[in-house]
Amino acid sequence: MSEIAKTPQTPYYAVIFTSERTDGDSQYAEMADEMEKLASVQPGFLGVESAREGVGITVSYWDSLEAIHQWKQNERHLVAQSKGISDWYLAYKTRVCKVERDYGFEKA
Repeated sequence: MSEIAKTPQTPYYAVIFTSERTDGDSQYAEMADEMEKLASVQPGFLGVESAREGVGITVSYWDSLEAIHQWKQNERHLVAQSKGISDWYLAYKTRVCKVERDYGFEKA
């Protein structure tokens, strides 16, 4: 989860998940790893970036709103969402955005 995602030409979509965690792990790390692996094989998945230092931010990239909707309804993802509310998060916010422009730099 430490690399910058390789995304295609715009437009595409980003789901920005920002969270504040509870104390303790409660198997959070295992579920996070499972969700990343499961998302990576979902139709329309383009990549993911994640960082946590106090507030956690995970951005996943998708080729369509339909792909995002299908991921939200995935059976194991529904379990993770439920555990997040009951065990892992003090607060969270999810934002869905259309990426119309991107640019960057990478040293050779």
